[in-house]
Amino acid sequence: MKDESRSHPFRDSIMDAKTAQDIPATAQTRAPAYKLAFTDGGFMMREELRPVRLQLELLKPQLIMDERGVESTVVMFGGARIPEPAQKETAKTPVLAELSRYYDEARTFARMMTERSMAAYGREWVICTGGGPGVMEAGNRGAHEAGGQSIGLNIVLPHEQAPNAYVTPDLCFNFHYFAIRKMHFLMRAKAVCVFPGGFGTLDEMFETLTLIQTRRMRRIPLILFGAEFWRRVIDWDYLAEAGTIAAEDIKLISFVETAEEAVEVIETWANGHDKD
Repeated sequence: MKDESRSHPFRDSIMDAKTAQDIPATAQTRAPAYKLAFTDGGFMMREELRPVRLQLELLKPQLIMDERGVESTVVMFGGARIPEPAQKETAKTPVLAELSRYYDEARTFARMMTERSMAAYGREWVICTGGGPGVMEAGNRGAHEAGGQSIGLNIVLPHEQAPNAYVTPDLCFNFHYFAIRKMHFLMRAKAVCVFPGGFGTLDEMFETLTLIQTRRMRRIPLILFGAEFWRRVIDWDYLAEAGTIAAEDIKLISFVETAEEAVEVIETWANGHDKD
């Protein structure tokens, strides 16, 4: 923070953190207890500090997206293992190779929505993915090819991974807590698109669906790409027949096959809910 932007006369934390680095080394100043609390990594990692870390993971992306002027997003969930069609021979199963067509649909959809976003000065309808490979890469790639910004919400996993190369660097975030990451997926969402995927995709889809069904969040378009895939994975009609969900709940979902169909669903919804 620059001095001229401060609204108070006190020294700020950045100043004192720098000053503390130049304190003479003594037995007292070398002791962990002497470190400023907010610069003490060991202290911040303590079990008792979990509530603070949760708050920091909520705040950091929130503040940065506010500074970048991001007001609303279009969220894209989908499988990390789905390759682009040009590399479908690398797919681990024939089904994954067949599903590679949804990489191109995700890429096209993200490009189309980013073109609309840029008409709103890049503040609305910003593409948001998990920042990884597969469908996530396709989403960020389409936004990049349209010349717009996109968000990537990565998470630390036991196996080595890195964000895909198409996420806007200043909007590429890394998370420790799945719960906070999922909050950021939905906090600004104007639409959620779900492509074929595995456990992570199912988790994200069902959390979104549950929040909408229980009215813990306002209803937005929830669009599933690939009706055949989703109806084979989940027998929606049987859930209604069994009475574990209401028949009306199935109407919370729109099934599409192409990017153009998804954009039409979103535009129809937006035109009918401008005053909501």
